[in-house]
Amino acid sequence: MSNFSKAFSSTLGRKLIMSLTGLFLCSFLIIHLIGNFQLFKDDAGLAFNQYAHFMTNFTPIKVVSYLLYTSIIVHTVWAIILTRKNNAARPQGYAIKPKDGSIWSSRNMGILGTIIFVFIVVHMSNFWFKYHQGYTPFIEYSTDLTTGATTSRELSASEFTKYVSYVDNGVEITKSEDLYLEVSTAFKQWWLVAFYIIAMVALAFHLIHGFQSAFQTLGWDHSKYKNLINFLGVWVFGVLIPLGFASMPLYFLFK
Repeated sequence: MSNFSKAFSSTLGRKLIMSLTGLFLCSFLIIHLIGNFQLFKDDAGLAFNQYAHFMTNFTPIKVVSYLLYTSIIVHTVWAIILTRKNNAARPQGYAIKPKDGSIWSSRNMGILGTIIFVFIVVHMSNFWFKYHQGYTPFIEYSTDLTTGATTSRELSASEFTKYVSYVDNGVEITKSEDLYLEVSTAFKQWWLVAFYIIAMVALAFHLIHGFQSAFQTLGWDHSKYKNLINFLGVWVFGVLIPLGFASMPLYFLFK
């Protein structure tokens, strides 16, 4: 086994991979949240469907998406390996369990990560899989370029061949897969919304510990930046981002 392989198969090497993939996933969460805010626009889903088409057809984004899928798998597998090694190292567990919240999250990263992984599987099967396999409905938007008013109508499968957007006599016509309808319909189910909220709570605790831990593992926790890292870990990734994602299913449930 080469020195490179030995380095990355060691506990420290796995932690480094966990940190790098975790920070990459954190950056994805920001982009994904900003894009999903298009769901709140009162345009029958036009902006969100345009965003969904762009994210699945723009070549550089498609390349990054494969890196994302790989990061999720690697992050999950390495987390399982590290958790099992940690449990094997202390089979009797803690004699006295700390009460501090941050310590609780660090000691339960395996449970939190499992909830998040199940959430990712459910989320992708509900939306990503249906969208990529052509199981979503279709819609046509007509936007008057003079007034900005937009109307829409459902399209049958025979009327839709591919995503198109063009201007005809001052009216912008857009034919698209209607992922917005798929999302809004799914989030009318209270149990699915409840599951999403639970997953976002797990994500919050996972990120509060994981974000700060990643910087420590990489040696980027200099005292000069420690307060900023803690602030970003708690208030941005631990509070704002999970709240942002949780607001979307709640919005459609009560809309």
